[in-house]
Amino acid sequence: MSSPGLEPRKHMDVVYISIEIAIAVASVLGNVLIVLVVYVNQALRDTTFSFIVSLAVADIAVGSLVIPLAIVISLGFRTQFYTCLILSSLVLTITQSSILSLLAIAIDRYLRIKIPTYNDIVTQGRAYMAVCLCWILSILSGLVPLVGWNDLSHGNLSKSSEIVCEFKTVIRMDYMVYVNFFVCVMVPLALMIILYGEIFRVIRKQLNRRAEATCDRERYYRKELKLAKSLALVVLLFITCWMPIHIMNCVELFRPGETPKSALYVGIFMSHVNSALNPMVYAFRIKRFRLTLIQITRQCMLCKSTVAT
Repeated sequence: MSSPGLEPRKHMDVVYISIEIAIAVASVLGNVLIVLVVYVNQALRDTTFSFIVSLAVADIAVGSLVIPLAIVISLGFRTQFYTCLILSSLVLTITQSSILSLLAIAIDRYLRIKIPTYNDIVTQGRAYMAVCLCWILSILSGLVPLVGWNDLSHGNLSKSSEIVCEFKTVIRMDYMVYVNFFVCVMVPLALMIILYGEIFRVIRKQLNRRAEATCDRERYYRKELKLAKSLALVVLLFITCWMPIHIMNCVELFRPGETPKSALYVGIFMSHVNSALNPMVYAFRIKRFRLTLIQITRQCMLCKSTVAT
């Protein structure tokens, strides 16, 4: 006979796993389409969309790796300490690559409107180098717990310990708060807010110069304004989706054990669902992206109808 508290917990776990699977499918499919759209439409193969593809790859990794790992961990997966630590560090690496890709997009848009010789300075090759740098820095930040800043170094466990693999069992909360949150998340986000604020200021200033404005110049800055709004929305969604879990980490550091499991699930959901939202922003707000997406969809439907006949 099961205990009274076991059934609600099982029900919560089933709901959690079901939602996670739905988010994973949406994340993978949506972001694969982003990569496909950029590949198909040569007009989208500029530096900004190189960083958008990098962000999409990180989001694909969330759907295909991070979410399945989160589901396995929720089932009480037992493993050696370092196996669990490697899996948890992988999550940190992918998350950091998303943040750095967003920062690279903001820097790229800022340079585009501030430097007249932008196209000569920011070449496609340099954009690819910047993408590689983002991923290298992300991997290095994910390696920090592996090289010593973990709960094994805190003296709580031994190397041979078999544990129920949970994130907070192997990753220290002081690292998550002081390094991951304050340095690796808050600093890039603060820079992004400053950059987008300056981008909007410069564009508004240019659009208000009616006497000097030509039709082409005004069209250019209106196009830049619309794209900047779309990309700033992506940053806003990232902040909205990721702040709850980071705030819970802060609570866990200073008041351990006081975060309800249901609240933790909601925080995890929100951080994961962010990966499924970006394709929707691009589809609804960037015309070139939307038109290419419609073209790909029509071609797929045409192929299916041809096969059926």
